[in-house]
Formats: sequence, C-alpha cells, structure tokens
Amino acid sequence: MFTGIVTAVGTVSRVTHASGNGGRPPGLTLTIRAPYQGVKRGESIAVNGACLTVFRVVKGGFAVQAIETTLGRTLLGEFTRGRRVNLERALRASDRLGGHFVQGHVDGIATVIRGERRGDAWVYDLRVPPAVRELALPHGAIAVDGVSLTVNDVPGPEEVQIALIPFTREHSTLGTLRVGDRVHVEADVLGKYVRQLCGTAT
Repeated sequence: MFTGIVTAVGTVSRVTHASGNGGRPPGLTLTIRAPYQGVKRGESIAVNGACLTVFRVVKGGFAVQAIETTLGRTLLGEFTRGRRVNLERALRASDRLGGHFVQGHVDGIATVIRGERRGDAWVYDLRVPPAVRELALPHGAIAVDGVSLTVNDVPGPEEVQIALIPFTREHSTLGTLRVGDRVHVEADVLGKYVRQLCGTAT
C-alpha cells in the first residue's frame, strides 16, 4: 500500500531482459539508483506507480523484477538505461497519509492529449482506459505514474484532466510531461469497491 507521495526520483542504471531459457521465467530486471537508506530484500517499492519487490540490494540502489503479467499492464518493458522514475516505499502504519490510498496496481496506460499552463499550474488532459474513466470524478483521486493527484475535470468520455502545482513538477518526473507521452494510471481503489458492490447488489 502506498500514498502516491513520491519520496525520490531514481534512475534506471541497468535493464536485463530474461529470455525464459534455462528454466527461468521470462521477465525483466531493473536496477535503479536511489537515495534510500536501509532498503531490504523483499520490501515493496512503487516504481512509476507499479508495486515491485526488491530482490537485490546494490550500492546506491536496488534491483526489482517484473514478470510477464506486470509487463503486459505497464510500460516497464520500454524502460531504458537513464530513465528517471518516481519512487515510493511502502506505507507504514505510523506515516501521514498525504495523498490517497494507492495499491501500486497499474490499471492501464494513459496518453497525454493536451497540455497548457494556467496561471501557476500546468493542466493536462489524459486519454485513459474506460475502466479508469468510469471511476473518475471531479475532485476525486487518481494516481499518474505513481503520483497522487486530484481529478481537475472530466472533459470528455475518454478523458481525465489533472493539474500540477510547481512542487509536484519539481519533485517528480511529471515536470517533463509532453503531449503524446504515455503514463501509468491507477483509479481510486475506493471507487473500485463501490463499483463492485453496486454491480453485485441484488
């Protein structure tokens, strides 16, 4: 469980693709440079909003693996050396909940279709998967590349609008968003449960 409050921006230092030969399952290993201290094997870290398990600790960072299921839902398979990524360690019971409950289960890929500066904020319209758009409402929550954001508007049947304050742009990878960029999105988990309960009610 996470909050969508990015605590560091890391850099992919190595990408290893497993072919599945030799009895090993196919997948991807990412080694990430990060400023974290005390990272342990087995802990969960959200990488651009995707919850991944640390399987190796290295000097100045850690390594995580993504299996085929994760690769099919995310952009991780397109990551290359030098890619900057949003990072968040798992929520502790004593932590402040500054964002919203984020599971680290990417619901799909969104595309930036419009972007402009409005006063002191930058506003972006994203084309999102239907399952994410269905759960989006103004002033509700959405995670974009692991960043907890407020839905500013829902300008179209396939669109969600977000607004970024200067602090978010400076302390996450979202400061470089451009039209055409693709990002991970996760809908609000509370909305998912409400939808499920309403859909099964008799």
